[in-house]
Amino acid sequence: MEKHGHDEEQHKPVVLITGCSSGGIGHALARAFAAKKCRVVATSRSRLSMAELEYDERFLLEELDVQSDESVRKVVDAVVDKYGRIDVLVNNAGVQCVGPLAEVPLSAIQNTFDTNVFGCLRMIQAVVPHMATRKNGKIVNIGSVAALAPGPWAGTYSASKAALHAFTDTLRLELGHLGIDVVNVVPGAIKSNIGNSAIASYNSMPEWNLFKPFEAAIRDRASFSQGTKSTPTDEFANNTVAAVLKKNPPAWFIYGRHSTFMAIMYHVPLFVRDYILKKLFKC
Repeated sequence: MEKHGHDEEQHKPVVLITGCSSGGIGHALARAFAAKKCRVVATSRSRLSMAELEYDERFLLEELDVQSDESVRKVVDAVVDKYGRIDVLVNNAGVQCVGPLAEVPLSAIQNTFDTNVFGCLRMIQAVVPHMATRKNGKIVNIGSVAALAPGPWAGTYSASKAALHAFTDTLRLELGHLGIDVVNVVPGAIKSNIGNSAIASYNSMPEWNLFKPFEAAIRDRASFSQGTKSTPTDEFANNTVAAVLKKNPPAWFIYGRHSTFMAIMYHVPLFVRDYILKKLFKC
């Protein structure tokens, strides 16, 4: 009997997720994959931030900093040693960065790209060789509807997600012949802790100079995705996991509040889009 149980364990997909701190999308995705009988490697920069998953044997918790080559290599090697493979990589770790582009410190912009863009590429370059040897795997990048119609005050974040969307489209074409599916998940406004962390990082920004009159509108942008009608995190996670685990997952999966609105904004003439976004974000 034990043998059968062991075989069953062997066939469970191994899913590695970045950015799983409590209250975020990654944390909800970890729980949703586990509910679908996957073996989940939940990672974040601090193990403490994932404390709720600690005593649940469906999860392996690892500290991982996507900005560090060494940290990425160490965790990927540990997972492959333990399970023999990685079936699904979910690049979810991301940071918001709010402020007018002319005055945001370049270091803050670089930090955003190092997490949202290069962090994903670090993970992909570490994981793809393992997937390629087995001619099997899925890479899931968490983009954003903000990249479809970049508005004022969050240009750094929108640009980082637009770069990620472009990488994802390219990877889908390049990795297909290695048996690797690539999915661009595009969340709308989803309940998460990104609003709180955006406000925390916003508070460390310098005083605006030319943009002082817009202070209130800029601060509002930090928590824009966290309105009362934002899509519940678990609903988003359950729908995303169902799409990703399909035999042929979609190339793009867009879900959540404002996602239809943003998809329309992507297609309207620019002067219409500019007019609406300026009104919406008091620019």
